Amino acid sequence: MEEFGIRVFTAPERTVAVLAFVLGGVALGTVSGLTPGLHANNFALVLAAAASEIPGPPLLLGVAMLAAGVVHTFLDAVPALALGVPDAAMAATALPGHRLVIAGRGREAVRLSALGSGLAVAVALPMAIPVTEAMTAVYPTLRAHMPLVLGAVVVLLVATERTARGAAVGLTSFAAAAALGWATLDLSPAAPLAAGGMLTPLFAGLFGAPVLIDALGGAGVPEQADAAVTSTRRAVFAMAAAGALAGAVVGYLPGISSAIAAVAVLTLTPGSAGDRGYVVATSGVNTANTLFALFALVAIRQPRTGVLVAFDEVAAPLNLPLLVGTAILASAAGFCLVLTVGDRYLRVVGRTDYRRLSMGILTLLVGLSWLFAGFTGVAVFVVSAALGLVPVRLGARRVHLMGVLIGPLALGV
Repeated sequence: MEEFGIRVFTAPERTVAVLAFVLGGVALGTVSGLTPGLHANNFALVLAAAASEIPGPPLLLGVAMLAAGVVHTFLDAVPALALGVPDAAMAATALPGHRLVIAGRGREAVRLSALGSGLAVAVALPMAIPVTEAMTAVYPTLRAHMPLVLGAVVVLLVATERTARGAAVGLTSFAAAAALGWATLDLSPAAPLAAGGMLTPLFAGLFGAPVLIDALGGAGVPEQADAAVTSTRRAVFAMAAAGALAGAVVGYLPGISSAIAAVAVLTLTPGSAGDRGYVVATSGVNTANTLFALFALVAIRQPRTGVLVAFDEVAAPLNLPLLVGTAILASAAGFCLVLTVGDRYLRVVGRTDYRRLSMGILTLLVGLSWLFAGFTGVAVFVVSAALGLVPVRLGARRVHLMGVLIGPLALGV
């Protein structure tokens, strides 16, 4: 494919500049990944808005955005595990991973997440070009039948509920979330940050606030046991590889999130995968999605993640070898950071009054909703939080709330 024959910089001064922007992106991705309810998309859009004020060519700004996005996919598992507050990509893993933490296996969960992301990168890179060629061939057909594809996802999610009651609650929750998305996603409310949007209050409310509200009456994070991974190497690799393959699909199809792809993967795997399988698969999908979305941007010129939308907005050249090298460096940094920061994050959370911590994080989520969507965002956050409490209380999985994205897309609104 001609799209992939792009030259890479070799001048020493350019190399130093690239490394400096990669490190800047790693720092941004670390902050966004460890901040509950915050996504690298927000930082990337802020960078895009402020591009004219930042010294450096568009390509290096794009390098920083990509590095931030990759590192975020490694580190966003940490607050999802410790606090149960995920962003959209980690919605499926939040509760299973949080259960491992409550059971004292948080350090193991951190390592499972790091392995899921790291192995997904190792699997995705050699597959990227052949998979991209295959997906490019079938993409026009998939795009022409997108409502059917998304409808099949909805059927899969509902059908995999264990009880008829769960299926009914899941379908109702999906419909309510779809209506909420239809009513709010296209809003452009006045907000302190121009590079905001409605996704922050929606996902903070649907997936973050309910866990924190439930935690107000809980006992907090218990002391964590050793970090030994009890899953077999074969099981970990299989789940990470499955996550990487699902990430390829997510990288091309709008509206199919990493969370939904992870659920789809797990329906096709043995029940023994359990909570550990959720953590590995979702982390793998999340990171692989970023890599395949980069190749999708080159192949079909369609940005599939918020980071790549911002990348496109600054008109950064698609120097694929340089960008792949950036993704590899950022992945290595993210892997090391998860192992370094994850245990400490758990210790800090474990030593903190969990009721006060939950109230503090809830206040933070309200503040983020206001920053990115103004007072309208705060109102949407409250409504989303109320809806987010419904599925689990009535016996269904919270992932049905991803209807907030799938519903509007399936209906073409």
